[in-house]
Amino acid sequence: MLFLAHHTICYACCGFYGPNFEQPLCVTCHAFLYPGDVNIPDGCVVYQEKSDSEDSGNEEPSDFSELEQRRERPPRILRQPKLDKLSECITALICPKRKEVFEEGLMENLPNEVLTVIFSYLDDFSLWNCSQVCKRWCNVVEANNPDEKWRQYTRNRWQLFKPSFLVPCWRVMYSKLALSAPCILCLHQMTEQVEPNVVYSSWRTTRLRNELKSLHSDPPEGIEAAPLDEMCFHWQASIEGPADSPYEGGTFFLYLQIPSSYPMKPPIVRFITKIFHPNVSRHGDIGIDSIHDNWSLILTISKILISIQSLLTDPYCHVCMEPEIGRLYQENRVAFDGIARLWTLRFAMLNKRPPILDKPSFLSQENALNPNL
Repeated sequence: MLFLAHHTICYACCGFYGPNFEQPLCVTCHAFLYPGDVNIPDGCVVYQEKSDSEDSGNEEPSDFSELEQRRERPPRILRQPKLDKLSECITALICPKRKEVFEEGLMENLPNEVLTVIFSYLDDFSLWNCSQVCKRWCNVVEANNPDEKWRQYTRNRWQLFKPSFLVPCWRVMYSKLALSAPCILCLHQMTEQVEPNVVYSSWRTTRLRNELKSLHSDPPEGIEAAPLDEMCFHWQASIEGPADSPYEGGTFFLYLQIPSSYPMKPPIVRFITKIFHPNVSRHGDIGIDSIHDNWSLILTISKILISIQSLLTDPYCHVCMEPEIGRLYQENRVAFDGIARLWTLRFAMLNKRPPILDKPSFLSQENALNPNL
């Protein structure tokens, strides 16, 4: 049985809302399914409908001056387009454009000096995205960003990444780490986004300080976690693949969002390394009750990561995030282990084997892996 993880269309709407650029979700479905923002304090109202006591727009104005202002507004005139202009628009839509129109675009005519100035205002992830557009843009980015800067970019975004070899090119390593993430949009949002007007809780601060101290003094075997910002809203964790499992030898990175109401509400935990597992969706979400419905105050970040690590050796296939992978696990364990090892070798062992230095990928990202390759 062969499993192919196709990302050609959005798995939520099947391309109804538009292209997904070979990501698990399109932009519209991503904004609808993952609207949570930890920067918004709990209890604040983002959207509020008008009540019956408020003005609905059909009542009479209470003040005479308001009535005069309405009368002074000029009437709205809807002008019909001219017939010749309408025919030109229809002709432009149905007739193919000439080739020279595409070749003489604005971005193609910009000199390298102008592109250098524009790229200097971008962050590291936007800069990497620009380097994937075409060979010319990649050369401009590479000429103005030395390898030491890419090393710093990699250290800042993947703080727990510890290569066991001398990295020959940090730009290539940054690219491989970015392409190993299930969702590029979520990886881009994994930045410090704490607003100064967030209401902080002393209970939350004390709890997280004690948990962080416990993680440093007595860390669980094969598990690391560290906050990405001062107020501990954004965390990054790494889990070593358990022994005697198809994930052995791999290092899987996770992203945690700690809400302002923690520990009353559970954190949001998501894989940022692709993993072939029935309880992990192609978007990186984890199907475990302790961070969804059965959250308890006695649970900590360390206990959550330990339960996720144990889930790698003992998947729960009765309720799966990916039913097709669950069926493969139950019906053909040998094929499942082979694909899981291939994914681990491809995406989770970048810190333990020298990467192949090839040309930057200007093509679309591979999201379907064939175990026969």
